[in-house]
Amino acid sequence: MQNLTARMLLKPAQLRLLNEIAEYGQLQLAAAAVGMTQPAASRMLAETERQLGATLFLRQPRGMEPTEAGHAVLRRARAILREMTSMTTELAHMREGLGGAVRVGAVTGPAVRYLVTAVRQIKEEARSADITLDVLPSRDLLTHLLAGEMDFVLARILPEFDSRDFSILPMRDEKVAFLARASHPLARASVVTLTEVQGQEWIMQQRGAPIREAAMAAFAAVGLSEPTNIVQSPSTLLTLAYLSQTDAIAPLSDEVAELLIRPPVGAGFVVLPMAQDIRVSRYYMLALKRRPLSPLAQALREKLVTLIGAEPLEHSGGAAGQSQSGRLTGASKLR
Repeated sequence: MQNLTARMLLKPAQLRLLNEIAEYGQLQLAAAAVGMTQPAASRMLAETERQLGATLFLRQPRGMEPTEAGHAVLRRARAILREMTSMTTELAHMREGLGGAVRVGAVTGPAVRYLVTAVRQIKEEARSADITLDVLPSRDLLTHLLAGEMDFVLARILPEFDSRDFSILPMRDEKVAFLARASHPLARASVVTLTEVQGQEWIMQQRGAPIREAAMAAFAAVGLSEPTNIVQSPSTLLTLAYLSQTDAIAPLSDEVAELLIRPPVGAGFVVLPMAQDIRVSRYYMLALKRRPLSPLAQALREKLVTLIGAEPLEHSGGAAGQSQSGRLTGASKLR
């Protein structure tokens, strides 16, 4: 049975010739369409019929017409040719960064401000690209990255991760905004101090989250103890639901807050006009050194670099690159 199957396997050139004979109805025209001489095409057709053990075309006064067996073979030949064309196109798109799959992750601020725009630009060029986005804390992002489950991430480096595993581009820091509903008693103030908000109700992430830690550090910097009336939740959606029903305040990345207070969202929230900026430490674009990026991942990465305006932290080779890499390893307590 295996020998019979092997003898019946047809080459792509045979499939193309059969398809062209059916299209043109003339062996001479079909031969020209596939770049062959008519005698060579005649020999290939005879060999194909011998392999399959069936006559595929009848010579009629009006030209060559498929037999019943010919129609059966042509249905499958055309399906195979379509798949081969699709495969070739898909591979070409993958080489050009216009196809394939990519999975990336980011902390909330850069995901909202940059990642959405970069993905939109990629999809304008490559509608078939399979792109998966995750918005997670840095620890989860780095865990997925090390497991090979993400192509690259926008995250902070934590002390339990060795930065020498990553190729690194420095990005930006994040500004913290204090979000409240539009009817909050402090919403119309021209300037709000930390003293005024210390005793308010708050909803924020758990301890250790970069935005919460930055907010709490701001209170300490002016000699104030941190607020005590706090509801904790990692969910942005639950946070917004809570804010909409209470006079609580939530520290969020400025990018998320801006999205919520401006059109087209305009969700009925305001950013309290704080007297001082509160900022979270810088995040980085991180990829595994041992895992080269696919063309699609590389294209998305380049879009992000252009949008964020980042410069490489380390140069390829040389003492300068080694020195900068060493400094980052020492600074890996960033969250």
